[in-house]
Amino acid sequence: MRPVKRVTFYKDYSTFKGQAKRSKELFPLGKPYPCLDEKNEQSGTAAGHYFHQDLLVAQKIFHNRPERHADVGSRIDGFVAHVASFREIEVFDVRPLEIDIPNIKFRQANFMEKDFDLLDCFPSISCLHAIEHFGLGRYGDKIDFEGHLKGLDNIYGMLQKGGKFYFSVPIGPQRIEFNAHRIFSMRYLIDLIEPKYKIDSFSYVNDDGNLVKDAALHEKDIRNNYFCNYGCGIFELTKK
Repeated sequence: MRPVKRVTFYKDYSTFKGQAKRSKELFPLGKPYPCLDEKNEQSGTAAGHYFHQDLLVAQKIFHNRPERHADVGSRIDGFVAHVASFREIEVFDVRPLEIDIPNIKFRQANFMEKDFDLLDCFPSISCLHAIEHFGLGRYGDKIDFEGHLKGLDNIYGMLQKGGKFYFSVPIGPQRIEFNAHRIFSMRYLIDLIEPKYKIDSFSYVNDDGNLVKDAALHEKDIRNNYFCNYGCGIFELTKK
């Protein structure tokens, strides 16, 4: 413990022990558990890729109220839980999920398979911060340099015409940091997206962890990746 924090802790602890002796409450004091670095922190973390994308996309799904919604590979303890709090969500992941959770229908599936058997069956699909991992082996998936393309093709096939696709990935100078993730340039993403989807909205989380909502898609900003080195691009798309 740092000297100032140690003095403060012991002063507070002495005061608390004195109060405990005078109280009729039956709470015996256990072993001290100092927490010294939280006095001046904010009430919680409201920044970063996952916080902003999970909340933003869950709000969009709540507003749009699709008849069915599927998710591919997003965080169970983040975005999926947000959505499951107000509606049923059908979840697909290459890894198993060995627990039953209300409002979550789970199916283990590999979205890099060529003979994918789910076609034209969902009006609404999300895939948040997941495609960048496909084919890098991080989650027990098969090594495949073009795994992200195969995954996106299967999601496109699963989505009904006119359906919504909520999609996020890291953005910045294009590169692969094996075996963690890919980072996509905005120009590459736009070229992938535009032949198949209408871009309804684009938001991003910058390198400081702050959300820039409904950003304009100007060519200069696209070329500069919105000045991100490791940001998060969040797209709301409609299948053509």
